[in-house]
Amino acid sequence: MTTTETVAGITLHRSKGEGTLLVLLHGIGSNAESWAPLMAVLPPALDVIAWDAPGYGTSAPVAPESPTPSDYAAALLRVLDALGHARVRLMGHSLGSLFAGRFAALHPDRVERLALLSPALGYGVTAGPLPANVQSRIDDLTALGPQDFAARRAARLVFDAENRPKVVEGVRRSMAAVNPPGYAQAVHALGAGDLLADAPRLTMPTLVATGLEDVVTPPDNARRLHAALPNPLRLAELPAAGHAMPQEFPREMAAILAETLLA
Repeated sequence: MTTTETVAGITLHRSKGEGTLLVLLHGIGSNAESWAPLMAVLPPALDVIAWDAPGYGTSAPVAPESPTPSDYAAALLRVLDALGHARVRLMGHSLGSLFAGRFAALHPDRVERLALLSPALGYGVTAGPLPANVQSRIDDLTALGPQDFAARRAARLVFDAENRPKVVEGVRRSMAAVNPPGYAQAVHALGAGDLLADAPRLTMPTLVATGLEDVVTPPDNARRLHAALPNPLRLAELPAAGHAMPQEFPREMAAILAETLLA
């Protein structure tokens, strides 16, 4: 059973067990709902939390208009402190990997194990305008509105989308629910982030996973990140998986996590 609670201004979707706390951070065009297929097949004893990131759903936004991943890491720290958890297993998907990596680099004592799925590496732009391909995300959402934005983009996240309509619909539904101001802040954080620069500081055992058909964050992103880690776990490459890997193959992902992140 999944419940919803608000902690330190952040909405959390929780499947509460008595075991290890696993924290899940979603991607840029998504929300906590994107983790539902995976949460449904994880061991019921786990205590699992998926956040609606700051500025998503009913979660309070971060303060800066143009934030960096450190601002989202600070929000996560406030949540964990309020919950009273000193150490967690942490997993991010896409932009969530950028946030998870930043948190783990800043607070390595708080992360027992780390998983970075379909990792967005960031662009390392801390001053000046965003790269055109990054700024276009904000411009497209502004021009189209969330519903049409999601309708145009959702299928690109799913490999063999025509034969996976339920997965595409789940991706579309989450994307259509984005709040434009919160999304714009997240885009700025994507532009400012640099996961490869953080990688040498990720001293905890770290899993990296990618879909071999991912055209959003290609497999080479994951390979470069895995090679830069000081304490890598498995580099998991899922054939026939696109960017929405946890939604496309939740049981396969759960099995990989059982052998690595949750071992």
